[in-house]
Amino acid sequence: MTRERIYLFDTTLRDGQQTPGVDFSVEDKIAISNLLDEFGIDYVEGGYPGANPTDTAFFSEKRTEKSTFVAFGMTKRAGISASNDPGLAVLLQAKSDAICFVAKSWDYHVRVALGCSNEENLEAIRESVEAARSAAKEAMVDCEHFFDGYKANPKYALACAKTAYEAGARWVVLCDTNGGTQPHEIREIVSAVIAAGIPGSSLGIHAHDDTGQAVANSLAAVEAGCRQIQGTLNGIGERCGNANLVTLIATLSLKKTYSSRFETAIDAESLTGLTALSHAFDELLNRSPNHQSPYVGASAFATKAGIHASALLKDPRTYEHVTPESVGNFRKVMVSDQGGKSNFINALKRRGIEVAKDDPKLDQLISIVKEREASGYAYEGADASFELLARRTLGTIPEFFTVEGFRVMVERRFDSHGRIKIVSEAVVKIAVDGETHMSVAEGDGPVNALDRALRKDFGKYQHEIDDLVLADFKVRILNGGTEAITRVLIESTDSSGVRWWTVGVSENIIDASFQALMDSVIYKLMKNRELAGKIAAE
Repeated sequence: MTRERIYLFDTTLRDGQQTPGVDFSVEDKIAISNLLDEFGIDYVEGGYPGANPTDTAFFSEKRTEKSTFVAFGMTKRAGISASNDPGLAVLLQAKSDAICFVAKSWDYHVRVALGCSNEENLEAIRESVEAARSAAKEAMVDCEHFFDGYKANPKYALACAKTAYEAGARWVVLCDTNGGTQPHEIREIVSAVIAAGIPGSSLGIHAHDDTGQAVANSLAAVEAGCRQIQGTLNGIGERCGNANLVTLIATLSLKKTYSSRFETAIDAESLTGLTALSHAFDELLNRSPNHQSPYVGASAFATKAGIHASALLKDPRTYEHVTPESVGNFRKVMVSDQGGKSNFINALKRRGIEVAKDDPKLDQLISIVKEREASGYAYEGADASFELLARRTLGTIPEFFTVEGFRVMVERRFDSHGRIKIVSEAVVKIAVDGETHMSVAEGDGPVNALDRALRKDFGKYQHEIDDLVLADFKVRILNGGTEAITRVLIESTDSSGVRWWTVGVSENIIDASFQALMDSVIYKLMKNRELAGKIAAE
């Protein structure tokens, strides 16, 4: 039987940015769009060009290679032609493949929020879609508050959806904007929309999680006929969040009731990277992953003791609804389980590192990783540090240089105008081929000073790291008090556009930072010699 295609639409960078406490920089957006693109998501919605400087800068270039890159924005305003609407012009000029227009579909909102007539709103939908198509962009329309609007005035809500479809929108997306619609209502209303003449192959679902049912509502919409699902990584979003794409991808792929009828762009091999994707995203947000997240949480396949653990030892299927390996996760009940070892072997193989299952060095690496993660390291979000650790443990890496020592000073003083000034200075001594190089540098804070000093004079390697850029720096305190353990995550990039992440952990924030900086430089030198970075280069 031919399976129908479900298209995955990620709005982490647009709707997810509404999450309290989340504020993506352009660098963050580039990194996250790369994660989504490499994983295989069909559509990546990047934000609202023209609404703020970050999104405008982000849309100055096309940011995906495989995924359809989507700009979001409003339909044209009432009383202005499409050709004279400045907001629409910005969307048409953005370096995107597609435009997702948000349109009112509840007559109450048309009257109160837009202050125009119902017919003017329909005209705005029609002309905006036509303008996008004329600009050779794929057009889609988010019918905002569709389910509430349908319950209040089904005739008008349907008119909005049909206007978008008949104007040539590839997708008409039904939005549960307030997040209060129940699964049985979703099924009934989606079925009514299809019966009214819009095929399910052109319908999408956008669910919010205000009743904890965004995933259930998305699946209900699929069962009723929708063939596009909008959601976010780890379910971030305003208020209670959006539909969690991570959970939806795993469920669609691994549950026979869906996998027998539907397929997505994520094949079985790609699915094994789901846990790494989820955790890497949390690291970019500088927050601890939810241990009890379905499929990808650290506790998703963890059993502490008792009859559950005993049964798992006999047959994992007794207490696991899917295998942890299928989503790249680990079973936590058995210390030396074969599933965990297989995951390590696969992760190493993807980096061009071949190791036999019975190699004692593999057991040593697994033991080191477990020990380090227990002390605060997080390798899901620090791929380069993991690769260096693996190569050091399983073989050798060149000794490009040695660090003889470093010193960092922070001085608080008054300048000649009586204003407080904070000065940070660092001194680093390294040896290259037996020759000592001492560098001194000031910086905007102790870590910046240390970074500048470290990379100021690398002897014969200096020209190799001139294009190395510290793109981001995140600090997390792992326990309370002034003596707390600190984790530092550093994102680096170079002129090739490749990005890598390194990690350091210490009671001292400067020491943790130095560990991550060292790994970044060593990884760069390894990458230059094609001794590392196989995944990043693919």
